[in-house]
Amino acid sequence: MNNMSNEEIRSILSICLLAAYADNAKHDRERDQIKQVADALGQHEQVNLPGLYQDVLLRRIQLPAVAAQLTNEPSRQLAYEMAVCVCDADGQTSAKETEFLAQLKTALGMSAPAAPAVETQAQVIADAPLQGGLAPIVIEEPVMPQGQAAPHPTAADSLEKANAERKQSSLSTQEMDAKILKASIVNGAIELLPENLSTLAIIPLQMRLVYQIGETYGYQLDKGHIKDLLAALGVGLTSQYLEQAGRKLLGRVLGGGIFGGVGRQAVSSGMSFASTYALGHVANQYYAGGRTLSTQMLKSTYEHIMQDGRALQSQYAPQMQDMARNLNTAKIMDMVRGR
Repeated sequence: MNNMSNEEIRSILSICLLAAYADNAKHDRERDQIKQVADALGQHEQVNLPGLYQDVLLRRIQLPAVAAQLTNEPSRQLAYEMAVCVCDADGQTSAKETEFLAQLKTALGMSAPAAPAVETQAQVIADAPLQGGLAPIVIEEPVMPQGQAAPHPTAADSLEKANAERKQSSLSTQEMDAKILKASIVNGAIELLPENLSTLAIIPLQMRLVYQIGETYGYQLDKGHIKDLLAALGVGLTSQYLEQAGRKLLGRVLGGGIFGGVGRQAVSSGMSFASTYALGHVANQYYAGGRTLSTQMLKSTYEHIMQDGRALQSQYAPQMQDMARNLNTAKIMDMVRGR
């Protein structure tokens, strides 16, 4: 669906925001991050996402009315799929979110078996185990620029110096850098795919990377610990999905294909590559330092390394594009299962 009207885009984004706030139990920090996403994606004045955010927050938008704006089956299906992903982005769907999805299904007039299929696949991704390999497909080793070693961020270096005593990883520095870079390229490739369920897979794959890094230092982590670490870094699970999916959706308005084009480049900053890259390097320093780093230092370092990741994204874009051409939803579902 590349030819969507501004009104359809506004309606789908409104439904996504309604889904994000369906659970009133969301932490204020996550709400702030959702607002930041709306502001960051507000560059398209005809869609006016910051305005939609305010309308949702002040309850000026009602679900039946906004759903009625979607008059064709593909746009209704897309809206429902994205709402399911928003509700599942944090790894669990609350009773209020389940109730919201039921109301949305009714408002959209969805009776096809596609809805349960989307819910099932989203739940599989949300329940993805932390253990498992990177992917069931052959992934070539990242090609480093001639004459350069694997990048090691300056911000991470400063963290390393701040650690009084470093724990030893079972991986060498070069092996750890290569592992983080490979995971970043995989998630960058997933970001290029059109399916929203694929976008949802980025979060559990990032969590798996953190788990594996902690494991190399002798830590046995659970999802609760990893979510707390991501929250300390300022990474909200729902807001991260909204940003990635929102960029993809706005790309339909501005034009451009999946693997290039002016519109696509205008709205995509390679967020998944950069966020995975930063998360991996900060996690490496965090567990190397015995989990003693302050929240402020973690967050500051994450933001610095995000800048490094954004700078590197264009360098590895060809590899991400090549990988994306060999990925599909079935392969990604196997990936998140750790097969």
